[in-house]
Amino acid sequence: MRILITGGTGFIGKQLAQRLLDAGQLSLDEQPAHTIERIVLFDAFAGEGVPSDPRIELVTGDISDAATLAQVCEGVDLVWHLAAVVSSAAEADFELGMQVNLYGLLNLLETLRRQGQSPRVVYASGFAVFGGALPEVVDDDTALTPQSSYGMQKAVGELLVADYARKGFIDGRVLRLPTIVVRPGKPNKAASTFFSSIIREPLVGEPAVCPVRPDTQVYISSPRRAVESMLLAMTLSPQRLGSERIIPLPGLTTTVADMVAALERVAGCAAVELIRWETNATIQRIVESWPSQVDAPRAQALGFKADADFDSIVRAHLEDTAHA
Repeated sequence: MRILITGGTGFIGKQLAQRLLDAGQLSLDEQPAHTIERIVLFDAFAGEGVPSDPRIELVTGDISDAATLAQVCEGVDLVWHLAAVVSSAAEADFELGMQVNLYGLLNLLETLRRQGQSPRVVYASGFAVFGGALPEVVDDDTALTPQSSYGMQKAVGELLVADYARKGFIDGRVLRLPTIVVRPGKPNKAASTFFSSIIREPLVGEPAVCPVRPDTQVYISSPRRAVESMLLAMTLSPQRLGSERIIPLPGLTTTVADMVAALERVAGCAAVELIRWETNATIQRIVESWPSQVDAPRAQALGFKADADFDSIVRAHLEDTAHA
């Protein structure tokens, strides 16, 4: 079995690759497991902490380059497409966001279509496909209303993957992921980056700034849960999925105040005192435009799960970074 992970040197790509390497095999459609022979990690940058294993092939390059894409897609059985320019960066640089988030996906899909093998593809989307005036609870049938370039690009991406799947060019699955917290590493240009910073930095004795009010509601998932969802989405049979390939995932609804309270319970008052509250009107507006209450019955019926509470997310982050 040959696997491709685009955005493979990002934190989710690396964690997913490590899980696959540790398992050594993967069972699809409840059938006998296939041995994992090769995992290609394709990204624009080499990054740090890439798993060291002879089954890993690291390829750096531009997702818009046809020759490179043809190389990494050759003979591939499974694809996790995680490569993306994050929200604020896509908003600030429209051309870059379009080049990676939309045209990059289309280049990948067209490469796979031309190769004619119809591999299984999991595409990572998110709840930025919603914005503006929303119902109190967003569900599986809520219409897409993106209010950012990033959200628009992800919404179009969802439809592209679904249509390529309908045509039989790929066996596509779209995961609409909650905001992932706590992300390891350093802050990025996403509007949501502070969700992780206000936990991650104080845990190692460093200050952090929270740009939103404490009562701000958020809809989140842990990295562990995100990786589990990525794996489950790939293993589900086409028969179980049916014709609807876009899956909004269950997540944990909490407030920033509750996140900080969990930090205090796990790490003590000294950690909380490192957080400085400086409301940024732009970030506040962006975060408030995202859904915070989501009902995902179809995903739950398929076996996808949310995190139980934020305390467990903080503890999982400490465990994972201790073994990194």
